[in-house]
Amino acid sequence: MKQVDMIIIGGGSAGMSAAIAAKEAGIDNILILERKEELGGILQQCIHNGFGLQTFHEELSGPMYAQRFIDQIHAYRIPYRLCSDVVWIDERLRVQYVNAEEGYVWVQAKTILLACGCYERNRGAISIPGKRLPGVYTAGSAQRFLNLENILVGKNIFILGSGDIGLIMARRMTLEGANVLGVAEIMPYSNGLNRNIVQCLKDFAIPLYLSHTIVDIQGDFHVERVVIAQVDEHRNILPKTQKSFAVDTLLLSIGLLPEMSLADHLDMEMDSKSKGAKVNAHYETSIPHIYACGNALHVHDIVDFVSMEAHEAALCAVQDIKGQYHRQKQFSTQAGSGISYVLPHSVDAQPSQNITLCFRSIRPYKQVMINIRTGDRIIKTITKRYLLPSEMERIILKPSDIGILEESLIVEVKES
Repeated sequence: MKQVDMIIIGGGSAGMSAAIAAKEAGIDNILILERKEELGGILQQCIHNGFGLQTFHEELSGPMYAQRFIDQIHAYRIPYRLCSDVVWIDERLRVQYVNAEEGYVWVQAKTILLACGCYERNRGAISIPGKRLPGVYTAGSAQRFLNLENILVGKNIFILGSGDIGLIMARRMTLEGANVLGVAEIMPYSNGLNRNIVQCLKDFAIPLYLSHTIVDIQGDFHVERVVIAQVDEHRNILPKTQKSFAVDTLLLSIGLLPEMSLADHLDMEMDSKSKGAKVNAHYETSIPHIYACGNALHVHDIVDFVSMEAHEAALCAVQDIKGQYHRQKQFSTQAGSGISYVLPHSVDAQPSQNITLCFRSIRPYKQVMINIRTGDRIIKTITKRYLLPSEMERIILKPSDIGILEESLIVEVKES
């Protein structure tokens, strides 16, 4: 059985960033496993700009951002396998993958880093009523068809959900000559970044129907019409609020979920809110020597933060490989009032390095304070003019901020 120091599952922005960080930290025996035919992950179909402002301090398209990392992978001669599906991992850090050239291959690792990305929720996930007709696509599928295969999936489009992919596709389809009749969002606020609402909807006069959802999909052999209706604060359909749109295509942008199916058979603790694995401040899961980062851990808004997180996770795994990782007593982090989830899920009692707390609010807020406390001791307070569920917040805590923990670390919103 082949022996490696680190196996990275996923060759997207997280996987490549992790591999580069590990290589620069002195680990040579690395293997990246990617199931697609090229490195780069979802970035290869994201031809719009807006990437790289945090990492490279310049604005790049998705493929350009990915190519920066691909070039480094080649420069460092980091081994990778394309078109390779990982079919099994276990607690003994054995990985089995399969591809057309090698067949089934077993590899023994010292550490495993899960950087598998995320996937889109589909129609079945939210039980959309109406006929099961051709013409219903996830926004990401339509994006791939258009940007990589030059196929426009429809001419008259309606979009359900205001996630970033849906907003970007509203603009993209409009630029390609399609007629986007509107975007419906069941929540009373958008789930996309504010810049995308402005640049993709308002700039193109595309209507956004907040507190609306689809109640029917009609047609004989293909989608011909969708019906939306308004909902109340409990998401119940309000009578006599239906609006009908003659369309041939419905795009779904109803959320992303971390891809963690490889861990289904493992006794790995999962977070019911983020839908990813529970990790400590070293990005280690509840199974020793298995790490998670990027969208496989929790869904990010900005790819630069994916790369940064993967870089940190890889350095923690490098400490593990070198025998420099000394596990301490852990205290949990908790999502207090106004907070949906917090990562990491636990921190060392006496941290020796900076900790990046990532979290989201449960609803929009204005003019609030974010308190980070342990018991009655306030560790840090941040003032925010706006706090939105669609925008992940990041706060860096220094060891001197925390000192020695004796209780859980709580993140909460305080309204002024």
